[in-house]
Amino acid sequence: MSLAQVHYTSAAPGDEGTAGRFTAVGPGVSGALLAEIEPLLRYELPDSVPDRPSAGELRSLPQSFTYATLSDGSRLVSRSTPVRETSGGAGPGVRFHAHAVHLPPGVPLPGDRLPVEAWRSPHWVAVTPGGAIPDPLTLPPGPTAVSEGLDDFAVSRGPWLAAVLADLRRASGPKEPGGRPVVLVERQCADVARWLGLASVTLPRESAERLTFTTYTRRPGSSAARVAGVLPEDAEAARAAGLRVHVCTGQAPSGGGTDDVWATTAARVWRSRSPELFREARELPGEPFAAGPLAVTALCAGIALGPDERAAAAGWAADRPYALDAKRTGQLVEALASPGIDDRTGPEFDSVGRLFGALEGRCPASVTAPLAAMLVTEAVRGGNGSLELPHRDAFVGPEGAEVAGRLAPEILTELGDRAGPRSVARTVQLLRVARLLGVDGTDALPGVVDRLAPALLAEAEAEEESGKGAEGPPGFAPALLELLDEQFEVRTALLGALDRIAPQDPGAVARFLERVALPFTGTQALPHLRMCAEVPGAMATLGGDRAAVWHRVLRAAGLSPFAEPLVLRTAVGLVWEDRAPSVEEARLLLDAATSDSHRTAGTWARLVDAALSAPAAEPPTTGQSPASTDEAAALAHDLLRGFPGEIGGRERAGLLLLDLVRELRTGAPEPGWAETVRTLCAQADPVEPALRERAHAALVERLLAPDRPGAELYDFVHGDDADLIAAYDRTARTEAVRTRLRTQPAYAADCFTVWTAHPHAGRTWPPVAAALLDEVLRPAVRAMSPEDVAEVEATVGRTGSSGRADAFRTWNRSSTLGRLGRRIAGRVRRG
Repeated sequence: MSLAQVHYTSAAPGDEGTAGRFTAVGPGVSGALLAEIEPLLRYELPDSVPDRPSAGELRSLPQSFTYATLSDGSRLVSRSTPVRETSGGAGPGVRFHAHAVHLPPGVPLPGDRLPVEAWRSPHWVAVTPGGAIPDPLTLPPGPTAVSEGLDDFAVSRGPWLAAVLADLRRASGPKEPGGRPVVLVERQCADVARWLGLASVTLPRESAERLTFTTYTRRPGSSAARVAGVLPEDAEAARAAGLRVHVCTGQAPSGGGTDDVWATTAARVWRSRSPELFREARELPGEPFAAGPLAVTALCAGIALGPDERAAAAGWAADRPYALDAKRTGQLVEALASPGIDDRTGPEFDSVGRLFGALEGRCPASVTAPLAAMLVTEAVRGGNGSLELPHRDAFVGPEGAEVAGRLAPEILTELGDRAGPRSVARTVQLLRVARLLGVDGTDALPGVVDRLAPALLAEAEAEEESGKGAEGPPGFAPALLELLDEQFEVRTALLGALDRIAPQDPGAVARFLERVALPFTGTQALPHLRMCAEVPGAMATLGGDRAAVWHRVLRAAGLSPFAEPLVLRTAVGLVWEDRAPSVEEARLLLDAATSDSHRTAGTWARLVDAALSAPAAEPPTTGQSPASTDEAAALAHDLLRGFPGEIGGRERAGLLLLDLVRELRTGAPEPGWAETVRTLCAQADPVEPALRERAHAALVERLLAPDRPGAELYDFVHGDDADLIAAYDRTARTEAVRTRLRTQPAYAADCFTVWTAHPHAGRTWPPVAAALLDEVLRPAVRAMSPEDVAEVEATVGRTGSSGRADAFRTWNRSSTLGRLGRRIAGRVRRG
């Protein structure tokens, strides 16, 4: 069918107020469409055009070749070209003429050509014709001018190629770019057309047809095209407008230009002068702009690619191992495993590992052997711990022996190296590769597992503390479990090493086993590992009953503490971790095994901590045995007897202080009680507050007893120890002492004697004694019957002297007179 053509020319000299006019309009082009078409046809000369250009200068001016879509779905292909002004008169010597072809909706271009192919058609005209002219989109047969020389042009634009193709791909998307064209800066508008020619070959057909463009404009910011060409003089204005600008002239850009793997691959194909590969790649399954099919096609054609492109090819082929025939599969493997490649990356190796897994069993081993050799070599030399290793039968013939001979010395040297730190993943990988290649590492295995066992715990703890993988197994767990499943001798040795170190830090081992389910359900004893695995369930079931948890965990060991004392240490560390047991729990532990067992296990130190950190005991109530109130003191006595050579320093002084408490309450300690308390507190410094309170309380309770030795009381009073005297004052004011004072006249007489006997003993005692007389003893005496008061007075006289009895009468009379005086004063006030 014949397409409607439109001609438009700039205003003639003297036509004021108009930019141009239509000089010919074909049938079917409405006035509304002409209003939409007119801005697309206008042409603005560059700034540097002389008023009267020569013929050569006129030919060098840019031509605007435009492809646009209109609001009704139709399309327009046009060429606006500068022409010499022939009407004479004043004004510039250059005008422009636009020749356009209107394509109705759904009508393809003649010959099913792409718009850019009409760029150099001989049927475009620069004057309005007097009669019918051929359709400019009807091109002569054969390659068009824009397609010729694209290979050379692509090579010349190599530094910009990938970045421009990436932006052209994005610009050709189904959605409109929102009036923000990609700007190509070239000195010749023909080169902009060549960029579009590259895009028409590289992009899928539907994408290329969506790529509207203009090869030249002075105002790209207001252009509706998706691609706009500008001269270098207008590049800065395009940047200022916030457009994506590619200056494809002058100095090449630094860096790769884009991280679009498809575009990078396409650029390498163009630089290799192999555009036919784009058609081959589009025949492979995959998304239109997936890098994998194009990268596979390029590699099979012998084109060298970078690591990202090779990774894309391997990943695509791994997902679709059925998409390639045997020939292409062999070519791809050969290209990926080429010994000349020295820039492989971790992601590339991961993709190759996936490809190997997909091809293994599907292709002959002779085809996949190069991939297997490449993977194990990287596992040893590259340190890539995430690689999926091949199976033992991956090598056939001499390939396996060659790889093993090359890598075995390196594997054994690194496994035997005790100096440098080595990660768990690295060690596991080396052990797995050694087995894969048949490398005998029996001699190195004991040292390897002795280093690997603590590294497992350390890396798991570090990963948990950093917040990575805290909710699941550590990153090395899958490979570790595969190793243990593959190699019985490694599993046996590693579990034994973990069992040996578990008593040192059972909490860390227990936390590790919660995250990694190690297979130790076999015949190995492994008492400590079994205890560590048991404790979470025991705590969840038994709750806060730590004694019950301890019994259950100890039973899980399957060994008696008498036969294996270290199970004591593991059990205590699991149940109490960094806390001290209570005194009752410590007594349970002490009675559960001999002192020799605790000595071997080192658990005696936990028992010492329990005794020293016990809270202060309550003072005995009336009728209660003092010994029954202080189990910590009794525990300290037993610990001093059971571990005389182990306990020393401040811990020994603290236990001796507790043992003195026991003797003060139940026996007859050596003389010099107060001085002994002061000395032991100094030796145990920093002494626990509860322990100091316990010792002071036991001492003053004994000093407040009527049967205490006078010498001890004298030493106490004259020692002028403010802390001890304050403890005496607190105890004397307790209800137990007040009750005894009210009900036992002899005790009241004894306290009166003591509290009045040393009026000049230092600075601390006299005010405390006076306060006790007035605030504690006086209320007790007031509550007594006259007979009991008389007995107190008589007892004071018998145990002291007549002067002491007179002092009591005077003291008691002053309190009585005081009461009488207050009563009389009250009556006077009421009268």
